This record gives sequence, C-alpha cells and structure tokens, in this order.
Amino acid sequence: MHPMQLRAASLGLLLAVATAESIHADVWVDNWFTFFLNETPVAEDSVPITTERSFNAESFAFEAERPFALNFIVKDFKQDDTGLEYIGTPRQQMGDGGFIAQFTDAGGKQVAVTNSGWRCLVIHDAPADASCARERNPVAGQGPCGFTVTPEPDGWKAVNFDDSGWPAATEHSAREVGPKDGYDRIRWSSDARFIWGPDLKTNNTLLCRLVVN
Repeated sequence: MHPMQLRAASLGLLLAVATAESIHADVWVDNWFTFFLNETPVAEDSVPITTERSFNAESFAFEAERPFALNFIVKDFKQDDTGLEYIGTPRQQMGDGGFIAQFTDAGGKQVAVTNSGWRCLVIHDAPADASCARERNPVAGQGPCGFTVTPEPDGWKAVNFDDSGWPAATEHSAREVGPKDGYDRIRWSSDARFIWGPDLKTNNTLLCRLVVN
C-alpha cells in the first residue's frame, strides 16, 4: 500500500474509533425485554418471563456510533393469547406492564431516556374486553377473550426505518405502573419516564425504539 493510502486508512480507523461511544444502560421492565443496538442483539432480561413476579433491573454497557437505534421488544407476562395470567386459579387476572430506561456516556452525560419521544408499536393486545378475566373457562379468540396480533414490520430495527406511522409511546406514572423489585436500586434521572402503549393491561407485547443522532 502506498504511504499516502496507509496514512488515509489509519486516519479513517482513528476517526471511527474516536466517534464510537461507550454507553451505560439501566433498564427496568414489567416483565421482560430484549434489547438490540440497531439490528445487533445486545442484552436480554436475565430472569425468564415465566418466573412468577419476575421484577428486576438490568444494567449493561455497549459501544455505539451515532446515529444509532435503541430497539426493544418488551413483554408483560401472559399465559396464552387471552392476555390473562394465573388462569384457572382464584388469582386469574389481566397483567399490567411498564418500561423505563436511561442511557449515559462514559462521562455520565445523559444520552437518552424513555419518554413520549419514543415510538412504540403494540403487536399483541388482549383481552378484547376486561370481562374475560371473569370467565370460568377463558378461551383465546372467543367472546370477550379476543386478541389482536400484529406481525413485526420488516427491517424495523434499522436506523433508517421509517417509524413515523408508529404511535408515540404513552407516558405512565410510577403510581400507575407500581414498579417493584430492582427498580429502587437504580438512581433514575428525573427525565426518565415509564412508557408503554396506551393501555397498561391489554398491551402485552410492544416494539419500542428511539434513534439517537
């Protein structure tokens, strides 16, 4: 390689390294999440969603170069497509969700927090009517236990994916979400908000994303 080409290549490498950031993330979800940086899987809730009362916070770090997309699949536990939990027991009920996260750089400067600036697409919504929770034998797809499933859009994790047609995330108060184990061990930014779809109880699975420029 010609010396000039070698210097240019080295400079390009240095610039690439210089623009990459080390990002620290804190995430709490009722009940489970998986996180992708752009299309690359980075972190997943360490407690299986099938664990009863699977409430916990996760903290992790990753390298990113702007612009980058923060992509989450978040789920509230549902026993089946009725959207219910504890089916057939005296505790049979609709669950409820909630998601809060914050991202800071190596110097502790805020990079992103969850708020209504995120876009969240509900891809599983159930039950169709709250009376499903009172059914003696709830059957998914029947009567009040109807459900709606939306396929994941192709390429939704890409930085340049057009999510303008997705609804803005709905902000919810801590009182509405009722965060439990793990939430209190994180020092949350006052800017971070709990987000979900508009209905904490029927919105069971969501795709949530934000592009950081």
